[in-house]
Amino acid sequence: MTTGNDTARTTVVVVTWRGREHVTACLDAVAAQTRAHRILVVDNASDDGTAALLAAHPARPRTLRQEANLGYAGGLAAALPGVGTEFVAWLNDDAAPAPNWLELLEDALDEDPAAAAASARTESAGGEPISLGVALTADGHGADLTNGAPAVFGFCGGAALLRTEALRDAGGVPAEFFCYYEDTDTSWRLRLGGWSVVPVPDARVTHRHGASTRPGSRSFHRWNERNRLYMLIRCAPAGVAARECVRFAALTAVLPLRRLAGRAVPATWNFRTGLRLQVLAEVLVRLFPLARERRDVARRAAVPRSAVWRSANPAG
Repeated sequence: MTTGNDTARTTVVVVTWRGREHVTACLDAVAAQTRAHRILVVDNASDDGTAALLAAHPARPRTLRQEANLGYAGGLAAALPGVGTEFVAWLNDDAAPAPNWLELLEDALDEDPAAAAASARTESAGGEPISLGVALTADGHGADLTNGAPAVFGFCGGAALLRTEALRDAGGVPAEFFCYYEDTDTSWRLRLGGWSVVPVPDARVTHRHGASTRPGSRSFHRWNERNRLYMLIRCAPAGVAARECVRFAALTAVLPLRRLAGRAVPATWNFRTGLRLQVLAEVLVRLFPLARERRDVARRAAVPRSAVWRSANPAG
């Protein structure tokens, strides 16, 4: 299917950073879609030859070259002003959608005018599900659903389709998140605007999960822990946001005492005091900007925060 067609309803935004090993396969799969589309690639200052691959690719994607690595969230935010289509797709550079991926996602949004986003099925090369959408846990974590649940709280940002104007009306993409939770935060704000999110399990995408971000690394845990708190401060009921921030600080204070007492503590980075102190410092530094963002979210909302929270956590 040719790209850049005036009949295209979707701009597929691919954010890449040092994607030489996998971005070609991604663009090949996008070019093979059964629906007309436009491709916009955000190159986050790659220095590994990615720029040359983009320039040579037969799909001739429009490329937005950044002077620094803005992360996935920053790249999506940079792309949004240049999107002129009805829909915008978010796609990881290490993901390869099936040829009917976009067709199924567009059809899902056409069939449900109350839905602002459609979440695809991302899976491993062996076909094992990675995400069908995102649930919101009782402590405010975003959790990938892999069991085919009929309803989801949010979309998985690695391969999703959104209504462009709904995204803009909800405040766009939180660029400061850099990486992770930008999808759950956006889902929160769409729901506050009165929209829903639909899973489309037949829209399949093979994903080399974590090719750029190394799940389990220090950076991975820093972004996850920090951005969960950012999201809750911006979007959640005040009591929920305050409770989870206090819990995070309290556990940070208790962990050294547990170690001194010889009690077992998980070895992962998110249980290391230094990383947790860094997260708390980053939240404190941004507390006033986050408060302003919270007011902006409230100004745009049509549904109370408490109602959205109860819909995700009926028992909470």
